[in-house]
Amino acid sequence: MTRIIMHGCNGVMGQMICNLAAADEEAEIVAGIDINEKEGNPFPVFTSLEACEVEADAVIDFSHFSCVDGLLDWCRAKKMPVVLCTTGLSEKQLAKVGETAKITAVLKSANMSLGINMLLKLLKEATAVLTPAGFDVEVVEKHHRRKVDAPSGTALALADSVNEELGGEYEYVYDRTERRQSRPKKEIGISAVRGGSIVGEHDVIFAGEDEVITFSHTAYSRAVFGKGAIEAAKFLKGKEAGLYNMSHVIDGK
Repeated sequence: MTRIIMHGCNGVMGQMICNLAAADEEAEIVAGIDINEKEGNPFPVFTSLEACEVEADAVIDFSHFSCVDGLLDWCRAKKMPVVLCTTGLSEKQLAKVGETAKITAVLKSANMSLGINMLLKLLKEATAVLTPAGFDVEVVEKHHRRKVDAPSGTALALADSVNEELGGEYEYVYDRTERRQSRPKKEIGISAVRGGSIVGEHDVIFAGEDEVITFSHTAYSRAVFGKGAIEAAKFLKGKEAGLYNMSHVIDGK
């Protein structure tokens, strides 16, 4: 049994993960952290990490980027493994994630779904074949109107997967409205759409001469992310300090 503290337990994703864990025989939410003191959870909820003294094997974080610094400080002090799912982190925060991983196990993923993480692998193969043949690469992501960060962490991860295969030589372009020039070869365009209740859609477009290949992933429910987060917490239980991602969960090591 993996004992989990849910950081952001009263948010939409927090509540979904709590419900999924309740049906999982190998996982249990033993405590929650949230500034919103909502009643009705079957576990104790604290408004701060410092107030929580419940024993656990890992923390799952689906909160807000403004809460991540305090979480990382607490996990370092407790040597508590953490599944970090919050997106929109600054460069300074990402550096802090790396420092925390020297002390305890940290699993950071822009997207917890199995499908997206398989897509990351497939993109490397496609990039190796298509970009030398002159294909341009564009990433388009779509999310609900309540998502505050743009582009999504998943969109950046997809672009990174492509760019890693290209030696990191390509520039990310988020806005072309001020430019009056043809498209440079070494760039990856990243566009964001916000509207309605779109759970999450990501398209990676390889545009060549007279043909276009599009890799698409659509999430129809946030449950795909919740299930992945729980599996990641199980994976982290007892793991040594280090920075992990969903590929480690998929590979089981």
